[in-house]
Amino acid sequence: MAHDENKAFLRRVPLFAGLNESQLETLAAGSARRSYPKGRTIVAEGETSQSMFILLAGRAKVQRSDSEGKEVILAVIGAGEFFGEMSLIDDAPRSASVITIEPCEFMSVSKEAFKSMLLQSSDVAMAVMRGLVRRLREADRKIETLALLDVYGRVARVLLDFSEEVAGERVVRNKLPRQEIAKMIGASREMVSRVMKGLEIDGYIVPLPEGRLALREKLSNYIS
Repeated sequence: MAHDENKAFLRRVPLFAGLNESQLETLAAGSARRSYPKGRTIVAEGETSQSMFILLAGRAKVQRSDSEGKEVILAVIGAGEFFGEMSLIDDAPRSASVITIEPCEFMSVSKEAFKSMLLQSSDVAMAVMRGLVRRLREADRKIETLALLDVYGRVARVLLDFSEEVAGERVVRNKLPRQEIAKMIGASREMVSRVMKGLEIDGYIVPLPEGRLALREKLSNYIS
């Protein structure tokens, strides 16, 4: 039963859309579904890699830390996204930690099953390559943001990145803690709080119930 359920989930994952029934069977045999509560470390920076993960539901953050414990958030990922494939390709230790920021459900794929799929399916290989290229482009943009924008611009970039269009306006639907924003842009929590307050007073953002935010169009002026 678990094998059939795993195969059904994998069939709905865009990364594996091009696999035939036989290939799905092989992949399902090396896969397992896992559920984790908020705040759980799924993979740890520096550990040996034996599997990749696909996020089925929930959100998680990708972060790195230095020897003094200072943390920086590289990305926040949601349903349908995958991670851990880099270490399976080059056999190097995990380059970052992934920690749930709300209850999550994952599908883990073993190293052997993943490498088998790369060899058997050019569609999967291309999808993985596109994912790696997307992350490289995102990393380039993050470097540009940190180098060229002031703190107001960095906060505006994060808010716009996490927003979506709802009834004709940009809305951040999931609460973004100030400390998390600070880790994304390389600033202190206090500085982020001051910037957010300033944006609110000047009418660039409007607080909504449950920690949501409405973003006014002029907020994009900070990153143009």
